Amino acid sequence: MLIRKDPVFGVALVAAPLFWTGLLLWMGTSVNLAWPLHTPGNFLMQVLFFPVLEEFAFRGFVQTTLAKTAWGKKTKFGFSAANAFTSVVFVLFHLLSHSPLWAGLTFFPSLIFGFFRDRYDRVMPAIVLHVFYNAGYFWLFGAPIS
Repeated sequence: MLIRKDPVFGVALVAAPLFWTGLLLWMGTSVNLAWPLHTPGNFLMQVLFFPVLEEFAFRGFVQTTLAKTAWGKKTKFGFSAANAFTSVVFVLFHLLSHSPLWAGLTFFPSLIFGFFRDRYDRVMPAIVLHVFYNAGYFWLFGAPIS
């Protein structure tokens, strides 16, 4: 299992629930944990379809293509230039459906997803993390307005 082999991946998984808890405390909002049962298609789109599609597009295509260049291989603070550039593009993409603040905040998980794409030279760890991050976030905060 990836977590046993790479404790850094485990830390990336633990970071998400810590963020969700902090956000819940900060927002002080009530949570409808049963909403995915009422609209499972909506939940599955947010939790599986979009993250997988985004990871293949951003980490699988953009970052992988850039990582093959000399510029993309350059690193700073453990993050590749390919990852940083891909994360900026990821934020710009999220401006289509998010406020500037929330779109901007996608930069940090994007860097994490890209870090593991670089670390394993595969997109699957990024997909696993993105699905997990979206599952918790949308389960807690993504209930459709009725």
